[in-house]
Amino acid sequence: MFEIGNSLREARVRRGIEFAQAELATKIRGKYLRALEEEHFEVLPAETYVKGFLRTYAEYLGLDGQLYVDEYNSRFVIGEEQSEARARRSAARPQRRNRRIETNVVLVALAAIAILTVIVISAWKASSGKPPTAHKPPVAHKTRTGAPAPLLTVTALRGSTHLTARVGNARGNVAYDGTIQKGSDPISIRGHRLWMQIDSPENLRIQVRGKLVHVPGGKPKVIIVTPTGWRPA
Repeated sequence: MFEIGNSLREARVRRGIEFAQAELATKIRGKYLRALEEEHFEVLPAETYVKGFLRTYAEYLGLDGQLYVDEYNSRFVIGEEQSEARARRSAARPQRRNRRIETNVVLVALAAIAILTVIVISAWKASSGKPPTAHKPPVAHKTRTGAPAPLLTVTALRGSTHLTARVGNARGNVAYDGTIQKGSDPISIRGHRLWMQIDSPENLRIQVRGKLVHVPGGKPKVIIVTPTGWRPA
């Protein structure tokens, strides 16, 4: 465990960087940078901003951005994540019970079919007659359909950009959280509605359902993406 704010401040002072210079380079407002150094995280608009700004600022100062995000998670959001994990485990238990019940029903049905088959064959042999003609049920031909295109495809055109996508809204499950580098493979995210926070939209090529869309850059953006396009959150 280490002090997030003091470590950031020491790195900035050691490099001789002023807040105005850091604000210009990171595109993060000076008051938010100061709040990170003072660990006044409640000043930032949302928890996702804290993680994104923390990562960007630490990497700008030559530090390991992921290390600072992990430290923030362990100290400030671990309780919430544990609650979500317990909820997921509780939801999984009835699903496993249902699967066991379904498996048992299938096994009983197969056993009944086998017994019925033995009875029919035995009756035919006893009467020396011809076996009954088995009428095969019509075969249902499955029509292959192509998998739907992902809701969102993101490609880095230049530099690096941190992107966080959640399902539904800002409190939804995380669909993607990471830094996209120029030259890396495109990122595809599926769903019907995504809440997204993008640090540097101008560095990205964004497609919704395969259609290119334009998200203005210049500063971090928080948007909602649906199959029809995007809008500010």
